[in-house]
Amino acid sequence: MVLQPANLKIREAKTADAAAILDCLAQAFAPYEQQYTPEAFADTVLDEISLTDRLRKMRVLVAVDNSRIVGTVGGSIRDNREGHLRGMAVLPTYQVSGVAALLLRAIESDLRVMGCIRVTLDTTMPLQAAIRFYEKHGYVRSGVVTDFFGMPLIEYVKEL
Repeated sequence: MVLQPANLKIREAKTADAAAILDCLAQAFAPYEQQYTPEAFADTVLDEISLTDRLRKMRVLVAVDNSRIVGTVGGSIRDNREGHLRGMAVLPTYQVSGVAALLLRAIESDLRVMGCIRVTLDTTMPLQAAIRFYEKHGYVRSGVVTDFFGMPLIEYVKEL
């Protein structure tokens, strides 16, 4: 069942949101756990310490529907006016409801305001629905593939 967000708002994450963000990441990536190495999965779903570090180093947004966090994404600035996205996740019952598209637009807008002219993200082959989503929203493979704890990590890029 897909829920249609009634009162969806995108806002910056707060420290108090940590448990809900961790739950969102865990639920969103649970179906893929067996296709990930244990280290890659742990780095994807985070723990309290790694999330606290992300909240300190990145701009993290959350999608909130009636006070419930239903999605999240992080973005940071790299060298040469390039932004980088990390940790896009939407609760399974909210996937294909438009939440991911709203989060993506919001973080891209924030990065643009911060002076970024392009944005990158990395994904793995098990996340085929996410790959189709990113491609639909203008991301293309850069050709860069790196090691992600024993898994290929595929870079995508989009000009802002």
